[in-house]
Amino acid sequence: MSTDRRPDHRSDHSHAHRSRRSPHSAGLRHVLTHLITPLLMCVGMGLAYLGAFANPAPHHLPVAVVGSGRSAQLLAQSINDKADGALEVRTVADRAAAIDGLKHQEIFGAYVSNAHGAKGASGASDVSGALSASGGARAGAGGAAASVRPAPELLVATAGSDTSATVVQKVFTPIAAHQGAPLKVTDVVPTAGGDPTGQGIFFLLVAISIGSYASVAVIGGAGAVLPIRLRAGLAVGMSFVVGLIGTAFAGPVFHLVDHGLEGLWGMAWLYSAGILLIGTGLHTFLKRWTTLGVMALFVMLNFTSSGGIFRPEMQNGFFAALHSFWNGAGFVEGTRSHVYFDGCGLSGHVWTLVGWLVAGVVAVGAAALAERRRRGAEAEAVANAAAVAAAAVRAVVPEPVSGAASGPAAAAARARADEEGRGDGGGCGGLREGPGGGRAGCFCGVAVWR
Repeated sequence: MSTDRRPDHRSDHSHAHRSRRSPHSAGLRHVLTHLITPLLMCVGMGLAYLGAFANPAPHHLPVAVVGSGRSAQLLAQSINDKADGALEVRTVADRAAAIDGLKHQEIFGAYVSNAHGAKGASGASDVSGALSASGGARAGAGGAAASVRPAPELLVATAGSDTSATVVQKVFTPIAAHQGAPLKVTDVVPTAGGDPTGQGIFFLLVAISIGSYASVAVIGGAGAVLPIRLRAGLAVGMSFVVGLIGTAFAGPVFHLVDHGLEGLWGMAWLYSAGILLIGTGLHTFLKRWTTLGVMALFVMLNFTSSGGIFRPEMQNGFFAALHSFWNGAGFVEGTRSHVYFDGCGLSGHVWTLVGWLVAGVVAVGAAALAERRRRGAEAEAVANAAAVAAAAVRAVVPEPVSGAASGPAAAAARARADEEGRGDGGGCGGLREGPGGGRAGCFCGVAVWR
């Protein structure tokens, strides 16, 4: 019985097929690994934007009822009770006090039930009486009384937030309807003519942010071979240019603001420099995940908490809390304060931007320290590898005996050994007795003695 085995062509074919597939499999795994980043971006953007903007509702939104009499206090208390935490209603003495509160962004709407009589306690109208007489003009004297009663007025400041002003108007419109007159809305702090909705500053924030964090990707990728000090210098210079572009958009290009461009550029530079320096520093540690990290910090959490679309009083507690210290909120609120509210609260917003700039400097410093330690470790590893290689060479290649490898005697010995080697087998590998009783030989044309 023959024991010869036939070759397994199927096994060879399978092995060859696997060999052909292996380069594609490795490439596919590489691509799939990198596709994790856009998937995480998709999830993060959905959670952030829908969580912040999908269902806005007021939370303790501060408003006021003008008047210090009992009727004004009763109306304020009634609105508070029915709002169930959505509003925070207070009373102010007169119309001037209400306007002052709006200009300091202490309130976002003030209801004047009698525009001609809201100058103090004696001038406060009987709001509860107006609510009970909600039948309007019925006949004769009732119609005459309604015709001489001033229309109720709502004071708002759309420059602070157009959406908040709209919410306040929806709250007080039904109350004014009980008085049988349409609600008169007075905007005491309007926006610039080129920004009728007041949201142009938010979209300016978006433009500056994209220019900043896209520059982080370029500096971290193309500039990875540069030392950290040069990358930081590029970040600062790029923030200067991005700030100028943003200022041009806000002023001469789209007329989002009509004055204060110098201060706006200063805040744009602080904002952009903070993003660029933080991103440049993080790239040392995050590598290819830097884009995701920067987007999480300066898009997902930043745009949603900036107050550019909805103020924190219109958002849930998480984004409202971020608004108090995030850099996007510092830029948006700082620009509003500088342009529209005579600098009220400006210093706090500027300090917020300075804090993020300091965080960027700290990030760059940490990156410089980490890179210096990394270079030291790499240099030590190279030195160790060179030492190991040298030791391996010394272990393989024999060293000549001391004193026998130089001088006339050594030359004569090499000549004799070479002749004897050639006579013994072709000039390579011969071994004979050398001078002084030593062993001399020739190995591939190199004489050695032992």
